[in-house]
Amino acid sequence: MSKDEKKITKAFKEKNWNAIKSSDSWQIFKIMSEFVQGFEIMSKIGPCVSVFGSARTKPDNKYYKQAEEIGYLLTQSGYGVITGGGKGIMEAANKGASKGEGKSVGLNIELPFEHSANNYIDNDKLINFDYFFVRKVMFVKYAQGFVVLPGGVGTLDELFEAITLIQTKKIRKFPIVLIGKSYWEGLLVWIKMTMLAKENNISIEDLDLINVVDTPLEAVDIINNFYNKYTLKPNF
Repeated sequence: MSKDEKKITKAFKEKNWNAIKSSDSWQIFKIMSEFVQGFEIMSKIGPCVSVFGSARTKPDNKYYKQAEEIGYLLTQSGYGVITGGGKGIMEAANKGASKGEGKSVGLNIELPFEHSANNYIDNDKLINFDYFFVRKVMFVKYAQGFVVLPGGVGTLDELFEAITLIQTKKIRKFPIVLIGKSYWEGLLVWIKMTMLAKENNISIEDLDLINVVDTPLEAVDIINNFYNKYTLKPNF
């Protein structure tokens, strides 16, 4: 029996009340501690933009270079940069923020294929998490916008969570920018043609929540223009 199969078998074994109470109670305290630590650190940082994308993107990839430029441009506009703290796109965005002498934040989580945080995160702004859902709260709660570069399932998870929260008015609206028109084209066509036109599962207004561009400058301009409408500027 494989390690994963043993975990599944163990999960289906009936537990008595004492076992449930003991394990679940301690888990609650661990979850609370992650929220408290995250809130205490993030609340002191100031306006930031969360940048997402694949951890597998190599430094010679064009999207890595764009993420680095985005990190730099955001700091020059007064924003800090929040990433998942890993390699690839996350490393590039943190690297750009560090180059721009802005605030570089990493919300790290240990995964089977991602073991350590990148080297471009400010020492006092690296937070380690065990729980994905706590980590995702920090991405949304302390962001003035999302910039999403090509990535995998985790990137899509973070993207659609933000869209859902804005759509259902659980959080205020903020700019969401996808970079790489050719990469996102297939997904957007499916959303428009299948989800909207064929099945009527979303409203046409929901499409306005997403901006799609090809360059870092366009992405940062969308975020700046969004807040300029309200005469708001980042203030560190």
